[in-house]
Amino acid sequence: GGAMSASAVYVLDLKGKVLICRNYRGDVDMSEVEHFMPILMEKEEEGTLSPILAHGGVRFMWIKHNNLYLVATSKKNACVSLVFSFLYKVVQVFSEYFKELEEESIRDNFVIIYELLDELMDFGYPQTTDSKILQEYITQEGHKLETGAPRPPATVTNAVSWRSEGIKYRKNEVFLDVIESVNLLVSTFYFSFCVSANGNVLRSEIVGSIKMRVFLSGMPELRLGLNDKVLFDNTGRGKSKSVELEDVKFHQCVRLSRFENDRTISFIPPDGEFELMSYRLNTHVKPLIWIESVIEKHSHSRIEYMIKAKSQFKRRSTANNVEIHIPVPNDADSPKFKTTVGSVKWVPENSEIVWSIKSFPGGKEYLMRAHFGLPSVEAEDKEGKPPISVKFEIPYFTTSGIQVRYLKIIEKSGYQALPWVRYITQNGGKWKAIG
Repeated sequence: GGAMSASAVYVLDLKGKVLICRNYRGDVDMSEVEHFMPILMEKEEEGTLSPILAHGGVRFMWIKHNNLYLVATSKKNACVSLVFSFLYKVVQVFSEYFKELEEESIRDNFVIIYELLDELMDFGYPQTTDSKILQEYITQEGHKLETGAPRPPATVTNAVSWRSEGIKYRKNEVFLDVIESVNLLVSTFYFSFCVSANGNVLRSEIVGSIKMRVFLSGMPELRLGLNDKVLFDNTGRGKSKSVELEDVKFHQCVRLSRFENDRTISFIPPDGEFELMSYRLNTHVKPLIWIESVIEKHSHSRIEYMIKAKSQFKRRSTANNVEIHIPVPNDADSPKFKTTVGSVKWVPENSEIVWSIKSFPGGKEYLMRAHFGLPSVEAEDKEGKPPISVKFEIPYFTTSGIQVRYLKIIEKSGYQALPWVRYITQNGGKWKAIG
């Protein structure tokens, strides 16, 4: 019933860094957990710390164990006592599995922990929490999982809960989309008189996902192969020229034990559309779109911006839907813009201007100038400005270099099925068949 319902469960280290998390309901933004630690510390200082903390409409229910925080988020009026007994159950089950529940044992046993979290909770409602059944279900020595899915014990019904029997299609096809977006934060240094501000890349990260649309009859077994460059390496011993994915999250249909053993991504897919996996990469690539800015303040009466955007990828590629967000003072007014390409709009409620460029070919450079009045004579702001950020997409191109090598489809009736893949942006892209 609706009594319980945690949206997600996280295990954090003492600094509040997420070691592992499981999103059960998808109704609370996963980044909300970033507010947990600051709120906890603030309450601790005030001496008003309680086991339930709130941020906006989100509640954090938490317990601390050794050097870990276990945190459940919920937005509904979840049954608090149930959530807490669930968190304590997690501690108990994890401790039985790993002898000692602490940061080290979380890092060493990612895959088993995902499986346990899935067993203990289903769409935010606690499931089979008898650890004897769990022992039987997830066979385990040391921290190696047995390969080959063990037969579920009689106590667990319908092993493939995400797919029903008897699905039939006249034409059997699978579509894969590999979608990546690059988030780039550039810091700019502001000076009150004419000095060019040099931009430093604070962070560039690639966020990617593989989405599937499956139109297959029966109970098909799928196996997905990615190029050899891709490493799911959490030891940090990457080979050069390799793509190291971080924060890899799989759909529940993926056999984690198999993956852990030989890096094969094998699964019986749900019917229709779903996200097979998502990942993140912190990159040290040179920024695909480089921003330079010169910002001049004139005697507190006006401020001028000169922004240069330069695409540093190959000419045959094009970036689409480019958005460059440039922070401006809160009290700026009467904007004027001039640009060689695209359009600029002022978004006063976010104190920023957004320069949008529909398509931005490789090897090009564009210029934008903006001019604002500054009505108030404010004290020189020392605390620094938020960075300029850039968003864009490039079709037929994955920055990470991830590629789908093959997709095997095996179904006992032996039908032929066509797999298709595209490397994609929101605005289309050509399909190509993969062998």
